[in-house]
Amino acid sequence: MIDFLPGMVTDITLKSAGKVLIIDAKYYGHTMQTQYDVNSIHSGNLYQIFAYVKNLDRNQTGNVAGMLLYAKTQEQITPNNKYSMDGNTIWVRTLDLNLPFPQIAEQLEKIAGDYFESGKFDRTGIGTDRRCKEIIEYGI
Repeated sequence: MIDFLPGMVTDITLKSAGKVLIIDAKYYGHTMQTQYDVNSIHSGNLYQIFAYVKNLDRNQTGNVAGMLLYAKTQEQITPNNKYSMDGNTIWVRTLDLNLPFPQIAEQLEKIAGDYFESGKFDRTGIGTDRRCKEIIEYGI
């Protein structure tokens, strides 16, 4: 029964010039999972962002990308990777929240700029905040 399916609500969705970046923010004590002494991205998180991207890119244009954005921890391993998965780009990045806000904003600006191929994001992104269900504008 379709009533039992969960809604697909993203943390942040940025749009600019026909491209879309879906960002799923994460906060864990450990950024990576470890199994058999091998570090890897949390598989459930990767499946989640992949599902968001493929659901939005139904026409398989490749213009929809996803990003897992982890809060930086004290661990030595801080993911900063870019993958191509079934025609879409998936990023895994970290954000240092221990910095003053202007530097946090700078990090976010760079993250958006890396995907949208510009030095600054131009306030055309729209996201949905799942806590209040309002449309809010993202951009720096």
